[in-house]
Amino acid sequence: MIRRTAAAAMLALLVAGCGGGSAVSDLGTVVKGAKGSTVRVELRPGQRFSLAVADNPSVGDNWDLVEVPDPKVASFISEEHESKGEGVGAGRTTYFVFNSKRPGTTEIRLRNCWRCGQSTTPPNEESRQQSGEAVFSVIVR
Repeated sequence: MIRRTAAAAMLALLVAGCGGGSAVSDLGTVVKGAKGSTVRVELRPGQRFSLAVADNPSVGDNWDLVEVPDPKVASFISEEHESKGEGVGAGRTTYFVFNSKRPGTTEIRLRNCWRCGQSTTPPNEESRQQSGEAVFSVIVR
């Protein structure tokens, strides 16, 4: 009987831990960006936030984090995706999820390399014209 109770308690803890604090269920404050834009983001210490960009991998449109920001100011948690529809080519929103840390400033750059495949360098002129960065100036007060 004690083993069943202990097993049930462990199962309850596992289930409770899976939904609550995951990045998927808590994007925090969502800030939208786009190629060629610079967005100012003001936060309090300990605040979860997401940088959101529209993309469409089915046509070669995909975003990545250029480099991790200053870990004293913001820490990277995860990259999440939300589809805009069921059909091929429907597009999606990509969220880069962070936690703000201590007061300070940092810059977070997201890169969109259009039709680059596994490379981070545009392969041709059309790709260079369609590629770009979204810049987020993060201020924690």
